[in-house]
Amino acid sequence: MKSATTDAPRSSTAPDADDTRPSRRTTLQAVRGMNDVLPDEAALWEQFEDTTRDVFRRYGYRNLRVPIVEPTPLFVRAIGDATDVVEKEMYTFEDRLNGESLTLRPEATAGIVRAAIEHNLLYERPQRVWLAGPMFRHERPQKGRYRQFYQFDVEALGFPGPDVDAEQIVMLARLWRELGLADAIHLEINSIGDGAERRAHRSALVDYFTRHADALDADSRRRLSTNPLRILDSKNPALQDVIAGAPRLVDRLELPARTHFEGVTQLLADAGIAYIVNPRLVRGLDYYNRTVFEWVTDRLGAQGTVAGGGRYDGLFEELGGKATPACGFAMGIERMILLLQNAKREARSAPFAYLVHVGDAAAKVAQRVAEQLRDAGHPIVVNAGGGSFKAQMKRADASGARFALIIGDDEAAAGTVAIKPLREAGEQHAVALEDVGNHLSASAHTTL
Repeated sequence: MKSATTDAPRSSTAPDADDTRPSRRTTLQAVRGMNDVLPDEAALWEQFEDTTRDVFRRYGYRNLRVPIVEPTPLFVRAIGDATDVVEKEMYTFEDRLNGESLTLRPEATAGIVRAAIEHNLLYERPQRVWLAGPMFRHERPQKGRYRQFYQFDVEALGFPGPDVDAEQIVMLARLWRELGLADAIHLEINSIGDGAERRAHRSALVDYFTRHADALDADSRRRLSTNPLRILDSKNPALQDVIAGAPRLVDRLELPARTHFEGVTQLLADAGIAYIVNPRLVRGLDYYNRTVFEWVTDRLGAQGTVAGGGRYDGLFEELGGKATPACGFAMGIERMILLLQNAKREARSAPFAYLVHVGDAAAKVAQRVAEQLRDAGHPIVVNAGGGSFKAQMKRADASGARFALIIGDDEAAAGTVAIKPLREAGEQHAVALEDVGNHLSASAHTTL
């Protein structure tokens, strides 16, 4: 993936100082922090996305799609105007037609809840849904963290009990196993209680950190008056001793929130899911309550969280709907791809076979054979643009295909295809047209 790490000029030919229009000779590049995913890497994305969608389907979650652009008040009301996202990170602009303030979505939950309210999705029953796509935040690009980034977002809407909280955690544990990453990711959980407990805890935090204001950095002092809970999430090593002594919300949970949390932990124990209770685990978005969780890895440096979420029972009312319990999580795709790359899991992006054809009669047969093989599920690339037999065989080898299928006019007349292994030992041999599919199917079950 192409990633820019400096603020160097983004074109190879700068315009004159008095002309801000790009010259026709200017080489334009992607916006910093908004990156291309090229075909070789996209194969791993497809593998990951296909596996993820399949796991979600097995738990009854269905796809929901919402716009990338939403009215700005949606995110201000949902996320909170005292958060870093709203204060510094949103891409907000004015609609030229009507002057409405619009924002590229910085996260997906608010849009999903807006859609659920607008379309009355919960009228008949609760809903399990997932969304995948780009999000946008104007922050410093770094490895695994971009200004246009991609997420899977999963929401269970209308479920009040701890069972659905645990279900989502168990579902992610299954995904890690199927991706071969179970040993690379661990679970941290916490409860941030209900509204009254959070308000009391906020006051206790303000009192505590005010007494230690001299030890706080500039960012934490700013948060002291806006969102003191986020001080607990600071990664500044100099603050860790002060943070360790701060009041813990999990110690002051009232009975409903405590019972809910105990229910989640019991269900995780029953499912054999190991976890760590992290009393400093918080959420910077205002709509969370009760259960919060993160799946964390130590293989990506400082950006260790690959999936995180929790319960947000107050968001529907905040956005004008009826009181509705809900729980969900987001998973960063770029970080998952980095983790898979680090684990040296390679996706097969190459075609299974490359079809070489020389001669007019062979070209007609080649197209027909390729479509039949594709009907059977085989990825087949047909040579395009002509070329000699030697040139086409070079293309076949460069494609990474496992086999070359060769049809000349002689093969076309005889009703055969020559099959030549490209990645393993074996002799070229002829197979009748009607048997090529069975031959390739048998070969697909053998390893290289």
